[in-house]
Formats: sequence, structure tokens, C-alpha cells
Amino acid sequence: MQTSRARLRRPLLLAACAGATVAALAAGTVTSAFAATVFSDTFSDGDAAGWSKSGGTWAVADGAFTQSSTSSELARQFAGQTAWTDYQVQARVRPTGFGSSGALVGIAARASSSTKMYRLALLGSGRAELQAVNGSQITSLGSAAVGAATGTWYTLRIEASGSTIRAYVNGAQVGGGSNSLVGAGRIGLVTAYAAGSFDDVAVDSSVSTPTTPPTSTPPGSPTPTPTGTAPPPASWPTPTASVKVDATIGVSGTFDGAMKRYYGIGDGGQSESQDPMFELAAGATLRNVIIGAPAGDGVHCEGDCTLLNVWWEDVGEDAATFRGGTTYTVDGGGARSASDKVFQHNGPGTVHIRNFRVESSGKLYRACGNCSTSYQRHVVMDNVTATGTKVLAGINTNWGDTARFSRITILNDPNRSTRICVKYQGVPKGSEPKEIGEGADGVNCLYSASDITYR
Repeated sequence: MQTSRARLRRPLLLAACAGATVAALAAGTVTSAFAATVFSDTFSDGDAAGWSKSGGTWAVADGAFTQSSTSSELARQFAGQTAWTDYQVQARVRPTGFGSSGALVGIAARASSSTKMYRLALLGSGRAELQAVNGSQITSLGSAAVGAATGTWYTLRIEASGSTIRAYVNGAQVGGGSNSLVGAGRIGLVTAYAAGSFDDVAVDSSVSTPTTPPTSTPPGSPTPTPTGTAPPPASWPTPTASVKVDATIGVSGTFDGAMKRYYGIGDGGQSESQDPMFELAAGATLRNVIIGAPAGDGVHCEGDCTLLNVWWEDVGEDAATFRGGTTYTVDGGGARSASDKVFQHNGPGTVHIRNFRVESSGKLYRACGNCSTSYQRHVVMDNVTATGTKVLAGINTNWGDTARFSRITILNDPNRSTRICVKYQGVPKGSEPKEIGEGADGVNCLYSASDITYR
């Protein structure tokens, strides 16, 4: 994410009760989620205060933390506290040079020393691997082909909860399992015979709240939204005022609409040539907005973006189109009357849709199947309620797209005709994608029956 470049450094000691939390998880008596941000660094202030170096040639440049030597056997930067136990660490990582196929650029969690840690590595071979590192002994906890192209940003995440360790690249799980090598430690940025850049480092702690036993979740499913998050509202908000819009509103930073209705662009139809109501620059946030009709092509995200409590009363062409960046978040709000689709994903990366309501629509999400560039795309849906909607997600399996679902509620569908995950064969621009299947498969469409509730 490239929103505010301000830095938050709050290395908060994670509660000593983590052991009890893990025990409760094993007993199925709590829902655990990574929720409280305890550390973050965007390097926008031009320094690396709070990080400790071990090898390599490091510098903060152009808003990122870089390691420029491909001849360093091991180059590491550590931050945080050695007492941290259950947490997730996420960062954007860009390899800029590999000295060999075994060279690596990545992040680390639970680093109890400079040579003992869990490491998620982008390898020169084009794979990502989750590793348990104990000196020269390296145990693989899973890997996947991700490309690992130099010059490309990837979002890497390691989740550590008790003995369970999982790793994700651009929202897709690449490894995970049970391992007890190390139970606590700092975070790290690491390279070996490789150069790379790091940005937007964030650490979220694990918090737990008593609740009913959780339903089973397939491997690779997203971490649930924190317990206590309100479900999607049952009714639509009443606008505080109406604003007629004659030209696209550009947004950089944050635009808070104070629950006003914005309308007036386009003809309300499906024409591909309509302008958007809002155009969000990289890192922008749109919040507390009701988009009325006509609304043209809704919202365009030109880079990473966040849509908080945004409502579409009558979707025209699309509600929102994600065009650039790597991480897009839709949190709260709802959309209805989308004859085709609500969210169109044209760029790379991952779209997160949570606490959202969709009604009377074709598809809630569609990964573009015939754009000029055939990216791998991912969507993660959690706490979504759907009524009268034909498809929740359409993805292109030949490009490695994934769709993950948890806490999905489908209303008024006694025949269970709502299709959860539809698979397509992506094609070059100018052709039409072909539908090739649907349903959970543990590879591209990730959910189990317990993740879907019909009412």
C-alpha cells in the first residue's frame, strides 16, 4: 500500500497469555485473528531507525529500504521485540538482482537470532518458499511458483500462531504447516546473494475473543475478520444530502463523503466508454460515500486503494475497477442492481472484500479474462452477505487466479442457485473467455461447505 507515507513505530510487547490463546485455539473455543497493528514502517522519513543490520549494503532511497549487494552471503535487518510470539508480518518486496538460482530476497518472522527464524523467500529460480531456518539447516514448509521477477513488487506475509506457520505471496498461500523450531522473535528483512527493496512493513498482533467453536476452513483460507466486526447492515443508509457531479472527482489521500449521495455521470448503462465518478490515485482512500445513479463507471483505483463504507445504490457499468497496484481493500458498504458485475479486477494483486452486502447483481467479483495484460489475480472474501446474486467470484484458472471465501451468507436462495466460484479460461484481448467449471477445488477456488451459510 502506498497511502500516507507516515511511519508508525509502536513495538508493543505481545501478551504473555499467548500460550493460553494457542491452547484455546486447539480446543476450538476461540476465534483468533491478527488485528492490532503493533509496528509499521514505510521508510518515508528517509531513515531506518529501529532496525539493526547484519551484513549487506543497506540504504533508504525513494521511500524504500534497499539492499544493493548481490555478493553478500547473508544480509539482514531486524526490528521489533524478541518476546513477540503470535503475529503476522507483511511487507512489499521487490527483487532487483539475483546472483544465482538459489539466491533469495524475503522476510522473516520469529527471528530469535540472526540465524534462527521462519523465512519466506523469493528465490532466483522463480519460486517462493517458506523455510524454517536453523543455521545452515533449512527445512522447507512449502513452496510455489510465483515468478519472482526482478523489478516487480510482491506482497509477502508470514502468519505465526502457536506452532502453525503459514506464508502468502500476493494473497495466495505458498506454504504452511506445524513447526516448533522457534516460538518467539523479531521480524526481519533478508537477502542472500541477491539485491532487493522493501517497503510498507507492518506487524499485526494476535487477539482472541471467546466465541462458539469455529467451522473448519480449508488450507490457505484467509484469516477471519476479528471477532466483533459488525455484519453487513441489513438496510441501506439514508443519504445526508445529494451532490450532482458533472466531472470525475480525483482523490489522493482520503476523501470522506460524510454519507452524501454523489450522482450524475454517464447514462446508467453498460457502455465501456463512461467516465468514473471517482478516480483514486495510488494509496487513496474513499470512505462514507453513497454513489447514486447514474454513476458512470463508478470508482477507478489507479493503484493500491481502500474503499471504506462505500455504497452503490444502482451499479451502472461497474461499481469499482481495480487497475493498478497490488492490494485493494473493500471494507463495509454494499452494492445492488449490477446487471453485469460489481467489482472488476484488471490490474495485478489481491482484492479483499469484507463486511460487504451485495443484492440483485450478476457477479460480485470478476478477474479480467481478456485484458491487454494477463496478470495473476486473487480475491479474498470474508463476512459477505449476498441476495439475488448469480456469482460471487469469476476467476481465470489458467493464469493462477485464486478466490478464497469465509463467512459467506446467502439469503433467499432455497434452490442454492448462487454460484460461489466460477472458473474461466483467460484469453488474449479481443477474444471472449470460456467458462470451464465451478466449485471448490483446493487450488483456485478455496472454501468448504461450512464457509457458506444459506438463510
